[in-house]
Amino acid sequence: MRLYDSPWAPSPRRVRIFAAEKGIALDRVEVDLGSGEHLREPFLKCNPRGAVPVLETDDGECLTEGPAICRYLEALYPHPPLFGATPIEVGRIEQWTRRVEGEGYAAGVYAFRNSARSLANRALIGAAPPVPQIPELVERARIMWAAFVADLDAHLGTREWIATDVYSFADITALVTLDFCGRAKLALPEDAVNLRRWHAAASARPSASA
Repeated sequence: MRLYDSPWAPSPRRVRIFAAEKGIALDRVEVDLGSGEHLREPFLKCNPRGAVPVLETDDGECLTEGPAICRYLEALYPHPPLFGATPIEVGRIEQWTRRVEGEGYAAGVYAFRNSARSLANRALIGAAPPVPQIPELVERARIMWAAFVADLDAHLGTREWIATDVYSFADITALVTLDFCGRAKLALPEDAVNLRRWHAAASARPSASA
């Protein structure tokens, strides 16, 4: 299997961490986002949307979207089960993954894509039509981020990991989100002690450096 990747983009990192937790070796093909390699051929043959990650399977099919790729890898390599071992765990992991994506990661995307000078007229991901930045969305991102951080910090007050008693896809998603949002200048408050403790533990796992 071949992973079309970019070392600093958050979405491919989620797949790399997932694969590392599973002990799956993927051939990596680096896509130069800075030069716009993802917006032209031959990459667009893999993903016409013009975004990473893309997983090219052994059968030659290209899967896009990080969660879909991870679901595929989980089906091939079910142990350890990062999407849950029981029906209730599956539900909890899905619940928290969606919350992290919809509230935390979305805030980072709003902040980054509407403020970075390199993304002027490219406020949407990939090969979308030109879209101007909306500075007001940066302020909305800060409000979203503050609410998300407060909720997740409170949730982690009585537990080690986010969704179940073991590290899961929800934790991988949250780790990538917090690190990405930090680069998008959405700071983690000093008083978010539970979230900071969780982040230190997640960052200390060998997979975090994948």
